[in-house]
Amino acid sequence: MGDAVPFAGRRTEGIRTGLDVLVEKRFAPLRGRAVGLVCNPTSVDRRLRHAADLFHEARGVRLAALFGPEHGVRGDIQYMSAARGGRDRKIGIPVHSLYGNDAGSLRPSGKALRGLDALVFDIQDVGARYYTYQATMLFCMEAAAHAKLGFFVLDRPNPIGGRHVEGPALRPGFGSFCGVHDVAVRHGLTVGELAALYRRERNLDLSLTVIPCRGWRRGMFQRDTQLPWVFPSPNMPTPETALAYPGMCLLEGTNLSEGRGTTRPFELFGAPWLDASSLSEALSAERLPGVRFRPVHFVPTWDKHAGKRCHGVEVFAVDREAFRPFRTGVACVAAARAQDPERFRWRTEAYEFVEGIPAFDLLCGSSREREAIERGQGWRDLAEDWAREERAFLRRRALHLRYDP
Repeated sequence: MGDAVPFAGRRTEGIRTGLDVLVEKRFAPLRGRAVGLVCNPTSVDRRLRHAADLFHEARGVRLAALFGPEHGVRGDIQYMSAARGGRDRKIGIPVHSLYGNDAGSLRPSGKALRGLDALVFDIQDVGARYYTYQATMLFCMEAAAHAKLGFFVLDRPNPIGGRHVEGPALRPGFGSFCGVHDVAVRHGLTVGELAALYRRERNLDLSLTVIPCRGWRRGMFQRDTQLPWVFPSPNMPTPETALAYPGMCLLEGTNLSEGRGTTRPFELFGAPWLDASSLSEALSAERLPGVRFRPVHFVPTWDKHAGKRCHGVEVFAVDREAFRPFRTGVACVAAARAQDPERFRWRTEAYEFVEGIPAFDLLCGSSREREAIERGQGWRDLAEDWAREERAFLRRRALHLRYDP
């Protein structure tokens, strides 16, 4: 990648996820309990054994139910498509969907929780406010608090590091499943740290236990950990995708292709009417930190502009420490709109069960960024506001950090 790797040469074989630690403890914190497990394909230990199988075989623990977030327990369902319930084909226990056809489906029902003593959350997050797994976690925490169940988080490293915070605050009136609580777009927290922040700031009367990672430090990215990378969702194939995502997900709020239907989702974008070379030159002139741009031409196999030749840009994070994905994403949207304002469109259809608010506003957390772009402003015109909001979030999150720099 061309950047200095801070942990090159250091021994990282000892890094363990919360699931690894729980297995080493022989499930002691959960013995004697009937457990519901919130999981997906990322819920694996270092040997790629799935948590559902490990819980099912564990002595003294009764795995009574599985709960599947967006994309399902087995990860075979595309984004914004309803996940199915039923029974798990392998171990035969009930599966409850936490992503159906309406907003009510996003929370576990009282009936699904009946007979449980604890809920356990073990899913790989990617470090962005809009990634819906941490929203699922919050809704499960609220349901567990209401049902007086213990809530356990098996922590996992933040794949894009735990040092950097970036992006605007979430303003009242712009909440959605891709923004359930006011945290920075790139929050720099693990799910265990997020859970502690949620419990405090939502005033939840909840027995929360975080099984922490072992050996992870905040400056580590996924590639430093030597832990296996399992697709957290169908369009998150690599840790590099995750690094681009906090900015390039903004393309979902437009009629530009964000690269779905290609092998590099969120790392390239375009549309049939754009001029790739001019767009690449305009973005290069922005002097964004840690990133370079290459003109590209691609044909998405599905989603926006499926089967049509698109022209756009590939985004290369050449220095992962300096790279600022949110600023880059805003710059990409602004440059594409400036090239052809007549054919550029904001997405106005319902987005994550919210109608009447543009998807771009839901992702940004307010209408400020969209309105600035419509006025012809760029990322530098907004950077001072973002910096102030980032500093405020850094102060809030400091209470919940549990890993060394």
